[in-house]
Amino acid sequence: LLDDAQALPPPLQGWLNGLEAWRALIEGQNGFFQPRPPLPPRDGGTASFYDTSPLKDTLERLADFDRINDSGEMRVSVGAVNVKSGNFVYFDNTRQRLRAEHFMASGALPPGFPAVEIDGDYYWDGGMVSNTPLQPVLSERPRKHSLVFQVDLWSARGEMPSDLSLVALRQKDIQFSSRTRMITDYMRESQQYRQLLREVMELVPAAARDSPAYRHAAGQACDRLFNVIHLIYQDKPGEGHYKDYQFGARTMREHWASGLADIRATLAHPEWLSMPSPERPFVTHDVHKRASR
Repeated sequence: LLDDAQALPPPLQGWLNGLEAWRALIEGQNGFFQPRPPLPPRDGGTASFYDTSPLKDTLERLADFDRINDSGEMRVSVGAVNVKSGNFVYFDNTRQRLRAEHFMASGALPPGFPAVEIDGDYYWDGGMVSNTPLQPVLSERPRKHSLVFQVDLWSARGEMPSDLSLVALRQKDIQFSSRTRMITDYMRESQQYRQLLREVMELVPAAARDSPAYRHAAGQACDRLFNVIHLIYQDKPGEGHYKDYQFGARTMREHWASGLADIRATLAHPEWLSMPSPERPFVTHDVHKRASR
């Protein structure tokens, strides 16, 4: 019964989630992380409350890295931040062969999880700097007509918290959300300017098109079309501030059911998957807004 994804009253759901959270803090999560002995850290890779080496074993056992690294079939890009430089980096299968460590680095949130060493450098969760790959994906050169599904596990929008537990939850939502709507608003405006620039350039006489200014403008202009589908997780009643480390069986089944419901609701609008018109070169769709922009 407790592993069922069937809805429970929020108070009971909250109690069960809290119980699972305490279990995770004390015991860890099987196949994911385990508590470290209370010993001084030997290096930067052990300075954390938990050891994530079980996650490496799980990824190497279950993930098909040959397929992940076949960039001709699909592109995979994960973000992390260099602990020493503070710079944000993307590990991308079009530039390097991805390993379990790259994915572990993208979720290595301190101080719970340790920094992950990759080729002599240590990395933490990219969400410390920016939790969205959307801007780099849409700014890639050469730009292409794009249909993008943006999956966000934290919602920047929410209700005013009424107690300290909800304050902590709201803080994490704001801190780790991808600012999906803000980024897409910015990218939409930028693309409109690029298209406007391209239309203005067509008015320039042919004799003036060899100027440095025109060539520079040509590099900035763009007539590509972008369609971004938002899939933004919505907090559930009884969910607590521990949702970033509480991965009990019941909770995960609820998350999977929520994601399945959102994608089914999205695909119920097949017209959303079409490329936009040149008059509106950048559009977004969000099932939770019930309207496209």
